Amino acid sequence: MGTAAGLRSAGRTWALGSCGIFYLGIAAIAWGAVTWVEVGAWTYHYSDRGDYAWEQARNYCQTFFTDLVAIQNKQEIEYLNRSLPFHKRYYWIGIRKLHGTWTWVGTRKALTKEAENWAAREPNNRRSNQDCVEIYIKRPQESGKWNDESCNQKKKALCYRASCQPFQCSQRGECVETIGSYRCECYPGFHGPECENVVQCAKLEPRGVHMNCSHPYGDFSYNSTCVFRCQEGFEQRGADTLRCLPSQQWSADTPTCTAISCPVLSAPDQGELNCSHLYGDFTFGSKCAFSCQTGFALTGPESRECTATGTWTGDSPHCEAVACPVLSVPDQGELNCSHLHGDFTFGSRCAFSCQTGFALMGPESRECTATGTWTGDTARCKAIACLALSAPDQGELNCSHLYGDFTFRSKCAFSCQTGFALMGPESRECTATGTWTGDSPHCEAISCPVLSAPDQGELNCSHLHGDFTFGSTCAFSCQTGFVLMGPESRKCTATGTWTGDNPRCKAITCPVLSAPDQGELNCSHLHGDFTFGSTCAFSCQTGFVLMGPESRKCTATGTWTGDNPRCKATACPMLSAPSWGELNCSHLHGNFAFGSTCDFSCQTGFVLMGLESHECTAMGTWTGDTPQCKAISCPVLDPPSRGQLSCSHVHGNFTYNSTCTFSCEKGFLRMGAEMLWCEATGNWTRHAPVCEEDGAPFLKQVLAYSSGTALALAGIVLSGMLIALLAKRLSNREEKKKLLNPTSDLGSPGIFTNAAYDANL
Repeated sequence: MGTAAGLRSAGRTWALGSCGIFYLGIAAIAWGAVTWVEVGAWTYHYSDRGDYAWEQARNYCQTFFTDLVAIQNKQEIEYLNRSLPFHKRYYWIGIRKLHGTWTWVGTRKALTKEAENWAAREPNNRRSNQDCVEIYIKRPQESGKWNDESCNQKKKALCYRASCQPFQCSQRGECVETIGSYRCECYPGFHGPECENVVQCAKLEPRGVHMNCSHPYGDFSYNSTCVFRCQEGFEQRGADTLRCLPSQQWSADTPTCTAISCPVLSAPDQGELNCSHLYGDFTFGSKCAFSCQTGFALTGPESRECTATGTWTGDSPHCEAVACPVLSVPDQGELNCSHLHGDFTFGSRCAFSCQTGFALMGPESRECTATGTWTGDTARCKAIACLALSAPDQGELNCSHLYGDFTFRSKCAFSCQTGFALMGPESRECTATGTWTGDSPHCEAISCPVLSAPDQGELNCSHLHGDFTFGSTCAFSCQTGFVLMGPESRKCTATGTWTGDNPRCKAITCPVLSAPDQGELNCSHLHGDFTFGSTCAFSCQTGFVLMGPESRKCTATGTWTGDNPRCKATACPMLSAPSWGELNCSHLHGNFAFGSTCDFSCQTGFVLMGLESHECTAMGTWTGDTPQCKAISCPVLDPPSRGQLSCSHVHGNFTYNSTCTFSCEKGFLRMGAEMLWCEATGNWTRHAPVCEEDGAPFLKQVLAYSSGTALALAGIVLSGMLIALLAKRLSNREEKKKLLNPTSDLGSPGIFTNAAYDANL
């Protein structure tokens, strides 16, 4: 553990402690356990165990303290640089680039230009997303300065604990750090050490006004808001809304309400007015009732009320003399009236009389009463009546009445319904004596000619008014296998003729059949071509088979038995392309059917074994057997002398696409291509290589022997002989290289270039 030191400056007290390993709860999280000097103010903390990425470092600080340190001035930087131990990876602080701006993460405030403390040529980012900031502690150069770093780097966490907490100042003021403590700067409307008290305003108690208040901090205290409104029919004078201000005063005076006035009313002529007032004469809620003297009726509303808009309901009423309904002169009569207060009003009297030939029905006179009704019933003049007439059976009666049904001068005309003839007078008239002219007529049904059944058919008739008379209906039908040509029924009309023409029976017809494609049709007909009883037989040409019934018969319903047959080409088994080959077919009558032709071919590197073309015969078989594709073979290769051969075969030993690799024993070099490939032509890409003895050790011995400082003459002669022998062997190898590598195609597999060959030498 380290020791803690303190420094007071710029309204803060610092205390710095060192840390060990601490296990949180039962989760065994490897955070640093902490010790510090608690002075009830701002403190710094760090852990001397474990290094963290920036996010882990901040999580550590937020878990045990407040957050990563937020440095405010140079004094803090000097104190931290002096108090913290040197650590080669330095310490994380609470600055990070967010959306391209360096930001203090604890306050979410941008770093100002004045507060920057960057080292020389920093921040430089180095194109590696260096979005977090470290502080150099006890660095030989630029100690206490900042540097931008990748957030994934491991460093120590530099933390602080603030004395201001979220619950302090009652959340009604700003907590300000002070030396060794803090103070609360209360928001407007609050006071007290912890801003626990709220400003009070006078309690509002308006009269005649509806008030609705909200009190966020207590009844009639700071920010209490009261909304006022007047009842319907009252006018508000003053503000609609009052709010309690920090000055303990309301934002305005309490409003008042006054009843709305309506115009003064007066009684109508020959009438009276009776009013009641709730809030003052002729104001909102006042109600006035109207009435008239005897013999007069009120026209308009019986009462009017002063509304909230300052207007009266309804229109102004007035008094009028009571009127009775206007009387009219009765038909075929006369009217004689006298009027006291106006035409047909209270006191008017009217007398009634009738013309010659009519009798008065009702009172001889009537008088208009005070209730607006006439005395007695309505008087009328009624014509003399005859007995009521009725229409004859199957006939109609059409009457015209001048003075009433079946009365004097009424005239009735007779007629018969369609299909009937009138027997008797066509009209009768009611005379002045109350009797009818003429006798009663009657109606008789009209007759049609007698009908008979058609050939091969039947007749069924129904008669309403007698055999073969108007309304008689005759139905026609045919025997099985025949259809009725003409109307199914005929009816006797009012003109004495039958509807429609005489029907006849005809054999039922089926649709005309045709021979199927690649087939034939043979039919026999009993009652006509393709009619009821006709039979048709079907057959197919060679190479085709009949699909469906062999014959069809025309039924009584006009349909053929069975479905339409068709001729289908004989089918051969479906062919498929051989392995490493292709299939190309042409079909005349359907896929793999009679007449289809299929051609076989092989891919590059393969040869077809069998017939190239097959054809589907009328027997449903293919000409020839299915061919196969066989890989093209290359000559069998043998391993070189003093060497090995390793081959891989895709389609069979030493066939198309087989590859063979050559190697030599120790002390021997491969002369030629290392790998050969079997081509589609049946040839290998190169000649097989050979293994030659490696001459390099011999040359080294010669050079070592000839490099002595005191060479004897015999040694010189011997060296010359050895060099000559080596030159001869190299000349022989050069000849073999030309023989095994005649071309310089560097792109083909297994080919040695001159450089590669010399390297093997």
